[in-house]
Amino acid sequence: MAPERTSAEEREAQRRLEALARSDKWYLSAGDGALWAPPFPKWLHKPGFWDEGHLFHYPLAPLYTLALVDATGRSDPLTHAGSDWRPDRLRVRWRSGSELVFTEFRYLLSGGRFCSAWRTEEELGWPNPRFRTKSLVAFTAVPGERIRDVEREGLGIRWGTTLIDRRDQTLDVECHLAVELLPPRGHHAVAPDVLAHLEEATRGSCCAALRSEGAADPEWDLGPFVECWTSALTAEGGPDLALGGISPRGHAHLALTLPLERVPARYGIGFSLTVAAMAQGRRHPRHLPLPAAPPMPRRAEAHWREVLASFPDFTCSHPHLSGYADYRICGLHMNRIEGGTGRIPHPAIAEGPEYFHLPITYSAQCHMMEMRWGGDPAVARGSLLNFLDAQRPDGSIPGRLFVNHQVGEDFYHATWGDALLAVDALHPDEAFLSRAYQGLSRYADWLRTARDPDGSGMITVVNHYETGQEYMSRYMAVDPRSDVNEWDPRLRLKGVDVTVYFYQLRRALQTVARRLGLADEAARWAAAAEASGAAILGGMWDPELGIFTDVDGATGLRTGVKAAVSFYPLLTDLLDDAMVAALLRHLSDASSFATPFPVPSSPLDDPLFSAEGLWKGKRHNCPWNGRVWPMTNSHVVEGLLRQWHRGRREAGPVAARILERFVVMMHHGGDPERPNCFEHYNPLTGHPSLFRGIDDYQHSWVADLLYRGVTGVEPTPEGIRIHPLPMGVEDARFQGRVRGRPLTVWVSGDRVSAAMGGGEWQSEVGTPILIPW
Repeated sequence: MAPERTSAEEREAQRRLEALARSDKWYLSAGDGALWAPPFPKWLHKPGFWDEGHLFHYPLAPLYTLALVDATGRSDPLTHAGSDWRPDRLRVRWRSGSELVFTEFRYLLSGGRFCSAWRTEEELGWPNPRFRTKSLVAFTAVPGERIRDVEREGLGIRWGTTLIDRRDQTLDVECHLAVELLPPRGHHAVAPDVLAHLEEATRGSCCAALRSEGAADPEWDLGPFVECWTSALTAEGGPDLALGGISPRGHAHLALTLPLERVPARYGIGFSLTVAAMAQGRRHPRHLPLPAAPPMPRRAEAHWREVLASFPDFTCSHPHLSGYADYRICGLHMNRIEGGTGRIPHPAIAEGPEYFHLPITYSAQCHMMEMRWGGDPAVARGSLLNFLDAQRPDGSIPGRLFVNHQVGEDFYHATWGDALLAVDALHPDEAFLSRAYQGLSRYADWLRTARDPDGSGMITVVNHYETGQEYMSRYMAVDPRSDVNEWDPRLRLKGVDVTVYFYQLRRALQTVARRLGLADEAARWAAAAEASGAAILGGMWDPELGIFTDVDGATGLRTGVKAAVSFYPLLTDLLDDAMVAALLRHLSDASSFATPFPVPSSPLDDPLFSAEGLWKGKRHNCPWNGRVWPMTNSHVVEGLLRQWHRGRREAGPVAARILERFVVMMHHGGDPERPNCFEHYNPLTGHPSLFRGIDDYQHSWVADLLYRGVTGVEPTPEGIRIHPLPMGVEDARFQGRVRGRPLTVWVSGDRVSAAMGGGEWQSEVGTPILIPW
């Protein structure tokens, strides 16, 4: 349950929400698994949601659009007159051919409600003659072979249909297109004295359904109703909703109208399409409840204010850093899944929009790092628990969780141990630790037996996809056909990244076992970790190159191939001063990894390097032979930050430089008002993978690094350590709750101040403050 907010906190949350406004974005969500984020929208210049939406990983298109229609059935064309976006809504101005001016608010509400609210600066209703013959009509088209059980209900139409995902699996859903009156501005409900009027408006509305061959089009005048609208309006009770025809070929067209002359003065009109997954085995009728409240835009606004208020308020004199943390919080919530549905029982974060809108192991570790900063740890914990609930009998963990099937789950490595301890540092809970320990112990044992049967202490990668980092020289070094065999498990590559994950997992299990009072288990994991650590230092460190590389599983020799994952051992407690210094030299080498926008996944001197994402002459969706990936940048900055905390002061400036360039890169054209988060970027120009169309892609942990790097807020078992990086910013501030206690941190030049629980502390950058729990 959300805590009560003071009026000052409400105003601050509103400021944070308004600061994210821009005119070039359209993504909308209510954080429950329904998402409207079409990668390449074609119909933003049309009202409503004709472009594709998603319910989990299932696409649905079209949703619906709207038209202003006169009594003859012809449209009064609506012209787009400007728009602006915030996370809570897309606001659009429309001007009709008859000079009527409307403002539309598009937004999503929980329960899969895609809402379009309409208001006008003029007085609607009788006796305004400008609205006397006009109706606002919401209409949609459903593939003819998929529609079923169409019926009129309340102020709307209800039907069932079937969605199909990329695995050709199906999900039955129920849809309800409804219209409601919106109370005047400043009012929270429809006044009792207009309820009778609302019933009259209901009788005056028209539901229509008609089959038609041909394509579905958002232009009203190209649809089937334009020539029969007069008869539809005058039919007793409206036309029959039974869909006729000799075959289902084409589309079933559905329409819902409300005459504007029946709308009371100062009221608005709200249309909503609610899409809900059917319970397995349930038939369509009556499954989906009617909406409990009008789809008012301020409900979405209040929801997003609460989202922002539940996370720390981070501000900074550096304009790119200052705005990015809140943008990141909203991107995470855009991709939130409520849980409690099918194979996703716990709340979690999807990796991204479109077919990425489902939990994936490679990004779940990142979500745990960031969602722990929210007031409710359920999403951070759920990001792990969902996968442990789906753990296979052999101890392995599926790579992704489809909501209602298991086709193509695959497998990805992840640094679960680090993520578990990060969540525990802010939200300690023995029951969660116990559950995580059981599942991750089984997973660690599976990794040992399935991926290190020879007992080398190093983990074998069997195909280039399972690391989440395909198309790289590191795989070609042991199998020249690794790029064409794709998921074929024929590789024998002892990977630096996955072995570091393995080492960190064993160390985490040692820590958790000790916390749970399992002394023998803690000793077992300590010995196992020592073996993996010795393998990383003895087998993967190349003293001549001064860097870590993978090992050929067939020969036991190092490959000598440099990659961004070569720096992942910085995450560990294994390195000596000389190793850290050598790695820092590589990160500072302009002929290798120190590109204008670091850190490239493969260095400039790699023979297959491509800044543009070309692999053997072809641009790939996910190339790792030189592009900058927020995922690897997060690992590298995290490793440098840990070395800074271990007293290696030389790591601080390198970490600060990479973090600053990393965040600047994630802005269109360097514009601080236009943040983004695409899958990968050009290391020379910072240009994102726009061709993919996948923005707000959540497989990194940027807000977490800003909190901990710029303002230095580092949760530890002993207390909060304040140890910011030497970012060189004029000022920065962190204000939020840590373990339920209000904490404020200021960084002003080299001065650091902190206040918590009535106490105050002062220090300088480079000298940490420790505030005990």
